[in-house]
Amino acid sequence: MNAVMRCGNFEERRDKALALFAEKGFGQVSMRELASHLGLTAGSLYHHFPSKQDLLYDLIEELYEELLACLNQGRRGHPQTLVQVIAAHWALHAERPLQFRLAERDQCCLSPDQQARIGQLRQQYETALLRLIVPKATLRGEALQATAHVIANLLNSLPGWLQASQLPQAQGLALMESMMLGGIERTLLGESLNSMA
Repeated sequence: MNAVMRCGNFEERRDKALALFAEKGFGQVSMRELASHLGLTAGSLYHHFPSKQDLLYDLIEELYEELLACLNQGRRGHPQTLVQVIAAHWALHAERPLQFRLAERDQCCLSPDQQARIGQLRQQYETALLRLIVPKATLRGEALQATAHVIANLLNSLPGWLQASQLPQAQGLALMESMMLGGIERTLLGESLNSMA
């Protein structure tokens, strides 16, 4: 992430950029309009970001770095539990819902190199998630990759779906935990039964 944008007003400006992208769509916002919306001159914005794609890339990269941090917090002391990871995803989604939507919806607007880098971050995230959930998985190859991908998508989508409902926060989080843990348990039970046959 650009060091200048991380300073002082970054979070406020990030949130304004995200809100504008969410309202109008990434492709419908010009650099000049974005600069005006952020309270910058177009030249100042271009000085820090050569293009909107670079800003979008930084916003998505930041999200994946935060997701990886959620999974890696337990490495220094006690291992993270799945319940802690679910709660961390819930909290991050509550804090940055537009960033999740932008990462899912507008990643295709990045350059091929940027998409490849985000793909690497996503792969690191899915691998770390899978290590946490099934450290001794018997699934291999494509089945293992598909499992990690689906679990990551659920962790990144369920909070938004449930937070948009009228459920109280504690009930929504409990429902997410139940869905995730039940699905993972069922998958692992199915894996065990298949390996016994």
